[in-house]
Amino acid sequence: MVATELKRADEGQRKSWDEEGYVLLENAITGDPLSRLQEAFERCSHESKPEWLEAVSEGRRSSSFFDIPDPLERDDAFVDMIDHGGTLGLLRDFLGEDMTFRGLGARTVPPCPISYVGWHPDVHRDRTPLHIKVQIYVNDVGEDRGPFAYVPRSHLEGAGPYPRVKHLDAMPGHRTLPGKAGTAVMFNCYGWHTSMINRTLEPRKSLIIGYGVFDESEYAVDKKRKNDRYGALRERLSPKRKYLFGFDR
Repeated sequence: MVATELKRADEGQRKSWDEEGYVLLENAITGDPLSRLQEAFERCSHESKPEWLEAVSEGRRSSSFFDIPDPLERDDAFVDMIDHGGTLGLLRDFLGEDMTFRGLGARTVPPCPISYVGWHPDVHRDRTPLHIKVQIYVNDVGEDRGPFAYVPRSHLEGAGPYPRVKHLDAMPGHRTLPGKAGTAVMFNCYGWHTSMINRTLEPRKSLIIGYGVFDESEYAVDKKRKNDRYGALRERLSPKRKYLFGFDR
């Protein structure tokens, strides 16, 4: 684990989480962990970019975003973000001690006249237990560089319905959440959210990390999925991290 002293939710963060559905954590990742993450992101992106561009030219992948393939296997700087002290304490406050890691994406959003995704919730309350995602900005993300956006209170039972808007900024009541490198946005996946349009000349780089509550009834399926996806990583994990990944529970 990167940080030995976990940040826990204060009164204001708890209120924002319960009422608004998200928490904005400025300076969640700083110093050497952030520098290592930025270096790893740049190197792995550079190594993977030619394959992505070829796939785009052949029509096999979208040109509106790029995910580094298998980032956890490429560099431990990505693994260190899963249980970083700047976010782990709040995740435990909101999900409980039996939380489990569900996946990590290292995403680049290049300048583009459209967003790669519209307004949406990731999961639905009536058929899925609570999921939380944490988006960590790897570089500075201003208002025009495709910041994460959320509709406050859209995570609450009975919220909505929400319109299918043609232009992202037409969503009623939405809030954009720009931030400096190292900023983390923790959000309830029942809520409606999107990535705004990157109108700058520079890409937006971020991690998107998913968490949930360990479910014994899904363990066999989840175990196979994680063994298939993270089997090569398993021997590098500490016992605490294996537990967080859902191995050997």
